[in-house]
Formats: sequence, C-alpha cells, structure tokens
Amino acid sequence: MRRTLKQEFFGRPTLEVAQDLLGKFLVRRFRDKLIASEIVEVEAYDGFRDKASHASRGLTARNKVMFGEAGHWYIYFTYGMHWMLNIVVGPENYPAAVLIRGVKGITGPGRLTKYFKIGGGLNGRECSRKSALWIEDRGVRIASKNMKRTKRVGVDYAGKYWANRRWRFIDRET
Repeated sequence: MRRTLKQEFFGRPTLEVAQDLLGKFLVRRFRDKLIASEIVEVEAYDGFRDKASHASRGLTARNKVMFGEAGHWYIYFTYGMHWMLNIVVGPENYPAAVLIRGVKGITGPGRLTKYFKIGGGLNGRECSRKSALWIEDRGVRIASKNMKRTKRVGVDYAGKYWANRRWRFIDRET
C-alpha cells in the first residue's frame, strides 16, 4: 500500500502530525529517479508563542509559508550552508511546522536535504507528486513504546521553557 498524504493529514494539531510522520516515507523525484526513505526523526514548532519557532517574531518574508495552508513545504537556508525541510501543519494563519530531521540511514536535516537534492526552489510548494517531493503512507506504524521524545536540537536561544519542550520524536528502532 502506497498512499500519498493529503492536506487533511497535515491540517491536524502539530504534535499529532509530528508523531504520525514517524514511519511515513519521504519521496523525491529528481531527474526521472525516485529517492525514498522512511522518516525516523522529526521536530515540532507550534505557533506564535513558541520562542524556538521562526513565527515567534511574527510574519516575515522568510516564514510566510508557515502561516499558509497545511501540506506545503517550508524550506529555509541556515548557517550559510544547509537547507532545512519542514512541512506546514495545522490550520491556516496559525504558524506551525514539523522539521524532518532524519530518515533511515541519514541523520541530520542538512544531510537529508543534500541526499534528497532539496533546495529553496521547493519552498512554498505543495507536498505532492506534482512538486516532485511528497510523503507516503506505506503501512508502517511506530508504536508509542518505540517512540522516543526529547528536547529539540539547537534552540537554547529560545529560553529554558521552550528549549526544553520534548517536541523531538525519534523512532527508537533506528
């Protein structure tokens, strides 16, 4: 079974979507080749108050995709060298996204985007076959006992409360 995830999957609460993304497959069509791998690590960023989120300072040219419709890619450049792949989640005008941090065999969001050949040209595009970057449900289910929750990576600037939110989800079996 291979089912491309649609907007209704992403239009749900941030933490639910983040957890449910574990076990789904990130798929990229690039130069007539398909690259696919199971998602094993994600991080959630939820709303205006989340000081670790780009949206905490309000709407900007950089983060405007986060305020849009769920199921669109929010891709930004960081540290002058890495693209970060996020999927917009939740209701429109409520800025929330889930960072895809790792797939089987590839840890780290910068390595992931390099492997999948993802850059800023996909920012704002719909998560669909038409955009050549989508997420599939292939029937893999990660039991909650096999899901590890930790604090997010690299967000100490957000203050203790937000930096310590356990909004990073990892498949323990990877």
